[in-house]
Amino acid sequence: METTINLKDPYYFKQWQQLIQSEGLFIENLDDITETIGIYENDKLIATGSYYENVLKYLAIDPNYQGGNTFNKLVSTLINQLATDNIFHIFVFTKPQYMQSFEYLGFNVIAQNDFSALLETGDYSIDQYIEELPKVEGKKISAIVMNANPFTLGHRYLIEQASQNSDFVYVFVVNQDVSLFKMSERMQLIKEGTKDLTNIKVVNGGQYMVSFVTFPSYFIKSRTDVIDYQTALDAQVFKRIAQALHITKRFVGDEPYSQTTEIYNQTMQKVLPPEVELEILDRKEVGQDIISATKVRQAISDNDLATVKKYVPETTYTFIKENIQTLLRRIHDGN
Repeated sequence: METTINLKDPYYFKQWQQLIQSEGLFIENLDDITETIGIYENDKLIATGSYYENVLKYLAIDPNYQGGNTFNKLVSTLINQLATDNIFHIFVFTKPQYMQSFEYLGFNVIAQNDFSALLETGDYSIDQYIEELPKVEGKKISAIVMNANPFTLGHRYLIEQASQNSDFVYVFVVNQDVSLFKMSERMQLIKEGTKDLTNIKVVNGGQYMVSFVTFPSYFIKSRTDVIDYQTALDAQVFKRIAQALHITKRFVGDEPYSQTTEIYNQTMQKVLPPEVELEILDRKEVGQDIISATKVRQAISDNDLATVKKYVPETTYTFIKENIQTLLRRIHDGN
């Protein structure tokens, strides 16, 4: 029997937790689960799977029931549940040994490493995403991936350096709308702050560039080992896109504040070469002060526009000044 599991109920949570952990899966954060399905036999939980937005996760099957039928029933139930929410493009994080089982059900591999694999199925694909991106000519094609929450003088410096050392630069903007500044605002601020640079193109990172799909730990506090394999997978997804677009270099800033981003930089140094060179630039400073979006958000929270002005281009400053009450309200409401 398939049913929804209420993980807030201690009895059902304990059953679920035991099955998950017996299959070598680590529970990170229940906030990243939208719904959980269980398959029971004689009141015993024999299989479970969850999803968050359009990502399947925490799939586990009792060893006595592993094999085609239970797995197929579990995945089909999850896909049907998502279909009722009009979600038809689905991703799954899984162990490499389960890849083939998903492929039998129509999933396609996006990227894999020794620890994990990312697959997708449905009405959209990474190939379609690549097809929709602008194509350019040039020997030196570079890329930057940024959240820009908000767009600072540090981000501007990074793009300037890439622009000066490339024929063309793709600026991929993290698509996830969990930041203080909405996706549309971040895109607008980057475009306005780089209008004078003619060899760059600001594009949407979609679900393939630092998203809840490829790199959940960027948004949810995680253990170091989890960050390690997620950063490796995200870097491999980027590499696949880079090779299709003939990108040969990725520019990043060094990271004195965020352990997660620092691990990501180290991972990219291992994964991207030799096809894609990684250039890590020192953070831009104002006097002896390193620029960071975190400092800007804190200054907004303090309603300190003078400090904001130190760290951001005029275009970003104007936007923040004109929308300060809205931003303060978002901070108060937890974004």
